[in-house]
Amino acid sequence: MTPTPASDAGLTAIVFPGQGSQFPGMARELFEQNEAARALLIQANDILGFDLTKLMFEGSEEDLRRTDVTQPAVFVHSVAQFVARPDWQPAMVAGHSLGEFSALVAAGVLTFADALPLVARRAQAMQAACQEQPGTMAAILGLPDAAVEQGCQQVSAGGDVVVAANYNCPGQLVISGSTAGIAKACEVLKAAGAKRALPLPVGGAFHSPLMQSAQAALAEAIERTTFHEARCPVYQNVDAAPHRNPAEIKANLLAQLTAPVRWTQSVQAMFRDGATHFVECGPGKVLQGLVKKIEPTAVLDTIA
Repeated sequence: MTPTPASDAGLTAIVFPGQGSQFPGMARELFEQNEAARALLIQANDILGFDLTKLMFEGSEEDLRRTDVTQPAVFVHSVAQFVARPDWQPAMVAGHSLGEFSALVAAGVLTFADALPLVARRAQAMQAACQEQPGTMAAILGLPDAAVEQGCQQVSAGGDVVVAANYNCPGQLVISGSTAGIAKACEVLKAAGAKRALPLPVGGAFHSPLMQSAQAALAEAIERTTFHEARCPVYQNVDAAPHRNPAEIKANLLAQLTAPVRWTQSVQAMFRDGATHFVECGPGKVLQGLVKKIEPTAVLDTIA
């Protein structure tokens, strides 16, 4: 369905997906059909110094799973889709993990040319942190958040690192930590009544204390980058609250690497603040499914 801007009945929130939404052939249609998107995709290759678009258009699923490719690819696809539809002017924005960078470009906080090097640096730093401190993640389905948090605390008390990492929607919380800790936590949480505890095919313990070295590496790059006042509220992952102030946005963006993604709480906050229409901008439709579970009355669209 080709979306149209929201009516006066409610405000439009544009939301941007994160790592995991990539697919072979991503952004090819945008490149072929939209001049603004094509120019941005070509610019991305120049900024990065390698042919990202070739990997996006022709790369395999394995190629696109590399963190140093995935994160720039999802970011570039999302922003290209946004610039291809200048008629969409959000009242508020948010992004899931990596998607927060796309949201910051949409809100005018970062230029594309400034944001893409930050995304690339973030990916490199996270990859290095994964090698220094190996870890993994698992999706816990069918338990209240408080029960999952309690299970994480129980395992952590034994000396393993396990934390709540992604509050995706009610009944779906992703945990992150050491490989041994996640294995133990999955058993503990299944015993506590989880319907499923699914190990995820990820390269490390994202949004956990094991990403601390990545945080230090990204801090330097963020400090060298100009952040502007946001044109509309940006609901950030760390506190699920709206922000416009550049200093606050910087601090929250940095904290995000080791803190949980509060997606459930972010969508709830946007809904409370008047968003009735949620538009997903980027590869895939994962966020539409999550938003529907969080706020069943929300109107959902994608930018096409």
